[in-house]
Amino acid sequence: MIELLKAALFGLVEGITEWLPVSSTGHMILLNHWVKLDVSQSFYDMFEVVIQLGAIMAVVIIFWNQLWPFYMKKVKVPGVVATKTRPAWKKGALDMWLKIIICCIPAAIVGLLFDDEIDRLFYHPIPVALALIIVGVVFIIVELTAGKNAPKAGSIAGMSFTMVWWIGVAQTIAAIFPGTSRSGATIIGALIVGVSREAAAEFTFFLAVPVMLGASLLKVVKYVHDGLKMTAMEGGILAVGCIVAFVVSIIVIRFFMNYIRKHDFKVFGYYRIILGIAVIALLH
Repeated sequence: MIELLKAALFGLVEGITEWLPVSSTGHMILLNHWVKLDVSQSFYDMFEVVIQLGAIMAVVIIFWNQLWPFYMKKVKVPGVVATKTRPAWKKGALDMWLKIIICCIPAAIVGLLFDDEIDRLFYHPIPVALALIIVGVVFIIVELTAGKNAPKAGSIAGMSFTMVWWIGVAQTIAAIFPGTSRSGATIIGALIVGVSREAAAEFTFFLAVPVMLGASLLKVVKYVHDGLKMTAMEGGILAVGCIVAFVVSIIVIRFFMNYIRKHDFKVFGYYRIILGIAVIALLH
């Protein structure tokens, strides 16, 4: 029972921090430093990534109409009074998904080539704390400079493919350095190239679906390939973590989209700096 309560705590932290630009991976690493699950290291390495599936489902449900690219189009049959239907692309859906795919390419390449090396080098509290501080400072600087300019693109449809590519490059930094925040990196990249805050937040939610699905699939494949199997308790821990992450993510996503309509991102920069300094102080 204690382990399931711990799993719920991990799900709570994942659901809150995945969608705010404060680094869910960083918070999970720090939480694991003080709250240890009684599981094998190989299971935990898989768990901390696959728990994101619960958060992903929240995005899919909230933004289903925007994410699902097809609708059933009525087609007249020559010589017949009745009509039939066939799948057709929604207006703008193909353009949006091409942008999502292009943006994912840089991080996907880095993840596939250097996943284990990145884990070994940077998945530790001090590198995470430094990333929290550095990106927090960058957030404040970007908001005080690029964030003051009128946006060039107020929607995903208005974003150019060049903008999308540079947002993908920014996302790659998060793939390398835990504590950076995937959402934080993409939002910073989007603000720098002239995307509005609301469009930047929405785009980072959409990007999460293929990115996190891919990362989860990679971890599960490695887990199975190594001949590892979950115990009944480990299966329960994973299920509880995912369910709690899903429920909390529904609430946090709705809050965040309402928040950024009236506020900027500087508060998250200050939070990151304070948290990073606190972590370094606690560990020394």
